[in-house]
Amino acid sequence: MRIIKERDILSIAPNASAVSNAKKISSGSQFVKRSRSEDDSFYMGECKGSGKSNYIVSVDYIEEENPVFRCSCPSRQLPCKHSIALLYEMLNGKTFNVEDIPEDILEKRKKKEIREAKKQEAKETADQKPVKKRPASKAAAKKKINKQLEGLALLRKMVNELLLSGLASMGSISLRSYKDLVKQLGDYYLSGAQTYFTELVIEIEKYQKDNDSVHYKNATEVLKRLRALEKKATGYLEEKLDSDNLEIDDNTLYEDLGGILKLDDLDRMGLTKENVELFQLSFREVYNEARKEFIDVAYWMDLDSGEISYSLNYRPVKALKYIKKEDSCFDILEVKKLYYYPGSLNKRIRWDSSSFKDKDEKTLDIVRSKAYGSIKEAVKLAKGELKNTLSEYSYGFLISYESLCELKSEKGTVWVVKDKTGDRLELKNSGYINTVELIKFMEYEEVRKDAAIFGKIYYDVEDRKLYMEPCSIITDKRIIGLEY
Repeated sequence: MRIIKERDILSIAPNASAVSNAKKISSGSQFVKRSRSEDDSFYMGECKGSGKSNYIVSVDYIEEENPVFRCSCPSRQLPCKHSIALLYEMLNGKTFNVEDIPEDILEKRKKKEIREAKKQEAKETADQKPVKKRPASKAAAKKKINKQLEGLALLRKMVNELLLSGLASMGSISLRSYKDLVKQLGDYYLSGAQTYFTELVIEIEKYQKDNDSVHYKNATEVLKRLRALEKKATGYLEEKLDSDNLEIDDNTLYEDLGGILKLDDLDRMGLTKENVELFQLSFREVYNEARKEFIDVAYWMDLDSGEISYSLNYRPVKALKYIKKEDSCFDILEVKKLYYYPGSLNKRIRWDSSSFKDKDEKTLDIVRSKAYGSIKEAVKLAKGELKNTLSEYSYGFLISYESLCELKSEKGTVWVVKDKTGDRLELKNSGYINTVELIKFMEYEEVRKDAAIFGKIYYDVEDRKLYMEPCSIITDKRIIGLEY
């Protein structure tokens, strides 16, 4: 009998509702028949449903990391609640009769093998031949770049007008005209600049409502980014045209402009690593008002190299019910092939498939051994990245500390981490949730001394100072998440 854990079910389920309904089906004894193959690669059940006939539901583990779910119910959700319920039948140790795999399933397996073989053959053939850009494709790429340059010229005009007249000139009438211009940027394949300009308009609207100077300063920072993007992107695109090198490359400006890198692109550029074990350091859900979407953000450590990266799961408001929400992970994630997006510190990562591995008593020791022992070293690296106008707003670091304590300052009591050399780094939240406040309620002696803290170092525009926003604390016994 195949061993399955609830974490595996939760990682496969499309949403919490499917899990809840599946549990009801399983506990309600709606399965009238259960069977499995002798090699445990195939499980099938017959489940009572709302229709006249019972639903035939199955899960095929011919590929361990990518099980195939099938069900005769009319649901468009994949896997459906009946498929998830079948997994709970396995989890709860229900009896499955050993039977032969149905002929139609064996036929589907054969067809899949043939498709995969053809795909692999085509890939090997393509790898042996030099890639040639088709004339029509090359012409289309040139046309797109010229269109982008045209849009950047429009953006330059908009930004220069705001720099000359000031953000305060964006009254209610001009705001409407700027919103119309924002829409135009999408026609020039500049969705990245479009998002920035939307953020700018939102901050000015908020400033007009409450006169809070924070919104004005935020708008100023966005305007700086727009100016930097326009200048750097113009040079980048002009250079591509002059060199006649129109291929997608690993320059971060490609994504800054709004380009989308596919896994094949990352593979072609060699931005991959095989057989990686990842440990999650933090997880949070954020809402991007400009893009109108929720984003699940998780930071991971490569247990081999100690490199810290992050993954993103975009869930547009209009499609929330169709996209699975990610969640915290408390085990080791095994990834056969990891893909990296261009970047320096904290690269964005993605993967096609993964599996879970139980962490043991050595896992946290490995994580802590990869932490920075010097606050000064971490801060220096963060400064080097943050000085770039188009850099991320913050960078994640795991730092070992000698003590975590409160100190009195001109602004009142502040929390700081101190390393063995005596260097300190103040903890402060950037506005999302108050994780610093949570530390005050921790009475655990293990948290106060000789542990490691994972947090994001960022530059506070108002204070003109670097802070760390704490996300989790790793002791020799556990990881304490401050966000979820």
